[in-house]
Amino acid sequence: MNGTARMSDGELNLAYLALGSNSQAERYLPAAVVELSQHGRIVAVSKVWQNPPVDGGDQPDYLNAAILLETDLSAVDLCLEIIPAIEAKLDRVRDPNNKYAMRTIDIDIVLFNNDILQIEHRRIPDPEIESRPFLAIPLAQLNPDYMHPGTGQTLATIAQSADVSCLRLRSDVDLQAALPKQTNVWRKRQMRTHP
Repeated sequence: MNGTARMSDGELNLAYLALGSNSQAERYLPAAVVELSQHGRIVAVSKVWQNPPVDGGDQPDYLNAAILLETDLSAVDLCLEIIPAIEAKLDRVRDPNNKYAMRTIDIDIVLFNNDILQIEHRRIPDPEIESRPFLAIPLAQLNPDYMHPGTGQTLATIAQSADVSCLRLRSDVDLQAALPKQTNVWRKRQMRTHP
């Protein structure tokens, strides 16, 4: 499946989004939540977790979290239009020579409904959910009973087998507090799209 299909009229998509930052993360993670809330209803927000850079490089630790977004947008719309626009608005600069470069914000679709998709270079479900605790733990906090469409395991089971020794809970960064009241912009768009 190429990710262009929307759910049938009147139904909404569930997008599981991973958020990460290692440059002013305390500012940019909440800002990303606010921006994403303009494109649907945020159903759940994980806690924030700190972990060292994946490549072991000499840069600040990352703060990672996940949100569950209910939206009328397709995976393609989110991946190719909405997410890049939000990342650019939040000062993300991509370094084509260093995929592990520091970033103000990184937003990825890691699960979308129960779909298995390929959107350009992005595979959904994200193949690193099982190997990256900073993905597995926040996702399990969103919906522990969600069944991974590729492995058949629940997110809770995947998280239980994750090595969490590199993670540190950052209770001082509360993304729940960043949630705006669900805006009229979303409600008006939803009413126009789904009579």
